[in-house]
Amino acid sequence: MLELDGSFGEGGGQILRTSLALSLLTGKPFHLRNVRAGRAKPGLQPQHLMSVRAAATIGSAQVRGASLSSTDLVFEPGPVTAGRYRFDVGTAGATGLVLHTLYLPLALRGDAPSELILIGGTHVKASPCFHFLDLTWRRYLEAFGLRLSLTMFRPGFYPRGGGVVEVHIQPCAGLRGAMSPSRGSVTRATGFSAAAGLPESVAQRQARRAAYRLRQRGLKVELREEMWEGGPGSVLAVALDTAPAPTLFFGLGARGKPSERVADEAVDQVIAFLDADDAPVDPHSADQIVLPLALADGPSEYRVAQVTCHLTTNIAVIRCFLERDIVCEGDEGGFGWVRIA
Repeated sequence: MLELDGSFGEGGGQILRTSLALSLLTGKPFHLRNVRAGRAKPGLQPQHLMSVRAAATIGSAQVRGASLSSTDLVFEPGPVTAGRYRFDVGTAGATGLVLHTLYLPLALRGDAPSELILIGGTHVKASPCFHFLDLTWRRYLEAFGLRLSLTMFRPGFYPRGGGVVEVHIQPCAGLRGAMSPSRGSVTRATGFSAAAGLPESVAQRQARRAAYRLRQRGLKVELREEMWEGGPGSVLAVALDTAPAPTLFFGLGARGKPSERVADEAVDQVIAFLDADDAPVDPHSADQIVLPLALADGPSEYRVAQVTCHLTTNIAVIRCFLERDIVCEGDEGGFGWVRIA
């Protein structure tokens, strides 16, 4: 049994999710101490607990310590079974992070297509929103040879949650490595400004502020305004036509937060990315694609706009399960390279 310390590196839920996925993929059991020790609320919170329970369900696993706020977990996997599953976080906990735990085991170990219904948050703080997953993350996976589809039937914002996402995952015989030296020229920004259960002026103000700043940067801008059911909540998303996958950045509304600040959150990320020495992979994708590439045939190499603690932590967890040479070059906070031999 692998002994892992959840307090190292970024000290959050990513250590748990990567460990669960790799345990199902490799058949290696693990004991994780100090679960999420680096967070204000340590231990298993609802979305993390659902990740554990969902992994145990698809992988016939034996689990000890799977309870709310638990800081000690033992996970002993069994065989992964493809099928139709429904997982309800019960809060606004991120559906995308539950998906990150499950998609690789179902694709690489399942012998048939799988369908997931995920209920919870679709646009919540500190997690990839639905549109990032659909536009950016999914396209990276397609480039590696893994096919899945995502459909959002209802958005879910903090604190209500209640969002519904359907995922179809195709079985995958094997992943292929990738080389991403540059992103190409970026001259245009597209996207949307959406408000749910809020006045239309919220979407308008977000779009107006984002368009003004993006045009100042010299980009051609096309932002549509949308009104969604549900909520309350808002989101401003900006997409860049980059290679090897489009890159989406977003800002989220919150009680008492001006619409202009929501737009600024997204645009600030766009500007930082464009200033990062032509690196094609954004900071959020950088740590999300390292796991599938570590499982791929052949070498991979990609430049990242920013080396983050999430990236280096994820690499460290992967090394615990896989005998793969993975190197991250560059200082934290600056651009760098990830090389997988």
